[in-house]
Amino acid sequence: MALYLVQHGRSLPKEQDPEQGLSPEGFADVRRIAGVAGAYGIKPAAIVHSGKKRAMQTARILSEALLGDGGKTEARPGMGPLDNVAAVADRVEPGDDIMMVGHLPFMERLTGLLVAGLSERVVFKFQNGGIVCLDRNPDCRWWHIKWALMPRIS
Repeated sequence: MALYLVQHGRSLPKEQDPEQGLSPEGFADVRRIAGVAGAYGIKPAAIVHSGKKRAMQTARILSEALLGDGGKTEARPGMGPLDNVAAVADRVEPGDDIMMVGHLPFMERLTGLLVAGLSERVVFKFQNGGIVCLDRNPDCRWWHIKWALMPRIS
């Protein structure tokens, strides 16, 4: 069982794109990380995203690399930058094997809640286009960070 949390790739400024789609660097970073994840054999059962353009684009790149041409993504409400992470955490079950593509501070707050029990506690600093894999023993309440793939080591 794994929960893959992804912060969308770098986006264009609002002045350039009011919907803030991915920048050329964002596309490149996500494609590179998706390729590495694919080479490791990562195959989530589902890829969901917030519905915002940059998250949807990131999810599609990941889906193509990890699930092939038949892979689909789905917009899921409640994953916006400032949405309530507790509502999402309550719906995540061990065995789901799901990839969630979203935004900060949501992703960091969800990770803090699942790993440390406090959404305000930053237990991992996300990067645009990076993947953090959480895992949980079915007999235990708390999750742990299993691994991470980041575009940069800084």
